[in-house]
Amino acid sequence: MSRLISLTWPLLVAQVTQTLMGVSDTIMAGRFSAVDMAAVAIGFSITIPILCFVQGLAMAIPPIVSKLQGADKSHQIANATQQAFYLILPISFVIMAMNFFVEYWFSLIDMESELRRITVEYVQYILYATPAFAAYQILRNYCEGLSNTKPTMVIMVVGLMVNIPANYILIYGKLGLPALGGVGCGIATALVYLAMLVTTAIYVGLSKRMQVFNLYQNLVQPHWLQIKATFWLGIPIALTILFEVTLFGVVALLLSPLGPLTVASHQITLNFSALMFMFPLSIGMATTIRVGYCLGKEDIKGAALAAKTAIFLGLAIAMFTALITVLAREQIALLYSSDSQVIELAVSLMFLAAMFQLSDAVQAISAGALRGYKDTRAMFIITFFAYWAIGLSTGVILALTDWLMPALGAKGFWIGFICGLTSAAIMLGLRLKHIQKKCLFSQARHDA
Repeated sequence: MSRLISLTWPLLVAQVTQTLMGVSDTIMAGRFSAVDMAAVAIGFSITIPILCFVQGLAMAIPPIVSKLQGADKSHQIANATQQAFYLILPISFVIMAMNFFVEYWFSLIDMESELRRITVEYVQYILYATPAFAAYQILRNYCEGLSNTKPTMVIMVVGLMVNIPANYILIYGKLGLPALGGVGCGIATALVYLAMLVTTAIYVGLSKRMQVFNLYQNLVQPHWLQIKATFWLGIPIALTILFEVTLFGVVALLLSPLGPLTVASHQITLNFSALMFMFPLSIGMATTIRVGYCLGKEDIKGAALAAKTAIFLGLAIAMFTALITVLAREQIALLYSSDSQVIELAVSLMFLAAMFQLSDAVQAISAGALRGYKDTRAMFIITFFAYWAIGLSTGVILALTDWLMPALGAKGFWIGFICGLTSAAIMLGLRLKHIQKKCLFSQARHDA
């Protein structure tokens, strides 16, 4: 438990700080105007799945690196990490090139003209920064895979320190600059990604703890078999994250015809829910490291114990955060907006958001454990079915149709979220048990 917590708390601070960047974007854009807040909400909902896909690919690094370290093969770590660079950076440049099509894609969506303009420009600035974000994620996961999680925390705090003043200057037009509103959030976020990349790169180069792995000193050529192996480990992780995040992003788009106030209330609830999700997500990330390290040591029982301990810890924290969400939902909504209609709807949505936090904790930590076991393809199948076939379809039926009851609007989608995440928690938990039994059986046969 103590080792898990020591890995988790810096990751938690880092993840909360990262989420606070999105929260600050939403709050500061909301104070500028409801239209700008809605534009940032829609733009964020579109770009975050793309960035999470890149991040998911980079999350293949910790189970590889931690297992090598556990198996006393540290001399192979730099090579494995550099192969990840050869995989992920070219993909990030392809994503950046999507900028050529953004304006056309948004012209196909039924949106108010000013809302469309702000959203398009916000998205374009984020896409320009994708290569910087990708390089940062590779270096971050390299450090975390080596159980070195505190630098991530410090660098995220640096990012927040850049984000808030940059938002203030660019959104409201300070220091002689024009007031850019929601577009300023996009520019500020791009600057944050660049700042975090530079800071992490300097740390990896100068830290005595990291220098022993010679990431920069021993450059290797692309090794296609290793790149392929990293891809097949990372792509299910990336798609797993993508399916969950796009569930929320697609909902924001489906809600956009209902008006900026509905989108704004949805975004308030989503922002706060994302903040609460950082607890199980951080525990899940730490679980990946611990499970991978134990497997490298061939400690099968230790890996299973680490996963079990993490799930119990996550459930205890989720019960607490759910209670906070219910009791303080009106005060939370008031932090984001002063519009009475937005607050009223956000308060009702936040009650629903509290309901899925237990299942969200189980599915996030189970997924983290499965990454440690390098069992990622099953997650791909499970999450696709749970988030899209169950979650989104249920949400669409309840929110936009009268098939079962009068259309519930945003509330219907949040009920769909509950159904999807609960299904994922059950299926991922069962898969984790299956893999653990399989590993124990394999070890028993080997010992025999």
